[in-house]
Amino acid sequence: MSARWTTAVLDPQITGGLAVARSPEGFLLDDNGALFPREWLKRQDLDVLCEHGIGHFDGQPLFLLELRSATQVPGCSWRGLRAFMLEGDFDIYKVLGYAAQIGTWAREHRFCGSCGQAMTQIRWERAMYCKPCDLRSYPRISPSMIVLVTRGDQILLARSPRFVTGVYSTLAGFAEPGESAEDCLVREVREEVAVEVQNIQYVGSQCWPFPHSMMLGFHAEYAGGDIVMQPDEIEDAQWFSVHDLPPLPAGRSIARYLIDLYVARRLGLPEPVLPR
Repeated sequence: MSARWTTAVLDPQITGGLAVARSPEGFLLDDNGALFPREWLKRQDLDVLCEHGIGHFDGQPLFLLELRSATQVPGCSWRGLRAFMLEGDFDIYKVLGYAAQIGTWAREHRFCGSCGQAMTQIRWERAMYCKPCDLRSYPRISPSMIVLVTRGDQILLARSPRFVTGVYSTLAGFAEPGESAEDCLVREVREEVAVEVQNIQYVGSQCWPFPHSMMLGFHAEYAGGDIVMQPDEIEDAQWFSVHDLPPLPAGRSIARYLIDLYVARRLGLPEPVLPR
């Protein structure tokens, strides 16, 4: 969290403060940004599913209005979270990233996964509660590893069919039950490109709210094997020279940080800072 933004569980019965509105089409936005006076926002004809207090921004209480559907509001439009990541105030992106994760969790946990009855929002902790089952459901965080594999001045990059055309990135995948992050890394690299790695080093982590990942970033050295791409997952994978790289991921992503950090170290350039 930054000096401007801190998370907290706030009772929706509190009056005033700021609010963001999120629908399946993204966040509501006007010329002043995505944060609105809460009382003004609640006077609009919004299809509110639920409301959650998510913290404080610039000293003011901040709430999320999670909507069932998008509503046209005069002077406003809807923008997806990725657009906020790529441009604008990074503190605002972090607020919206957190709001997106809370909104996704709240939307997906309206009913008990055990008995199917409606769950109740607990006001003093971030949890939904089923009284008949005495079951609490908390926001989900899915750990995943992301790794830059290197071989001297070469780095191994791949592209998925889901990527923006031409963009290559690092390898990544979700941890399975019983796996350590290192086990996950070795398995994912082997599955996706049939390459073996060694000298695994942890580099850093980044919350990835698409929708609820914790990306654990690593660097690993090539140990052997020829590239064999995993069908339906990897469209292309190649070794690239640090002197001649393809189009890369967004600058605020941990994938780009892992690449830029290694290139900087190989070329003697100033090291980048991982956005937090």
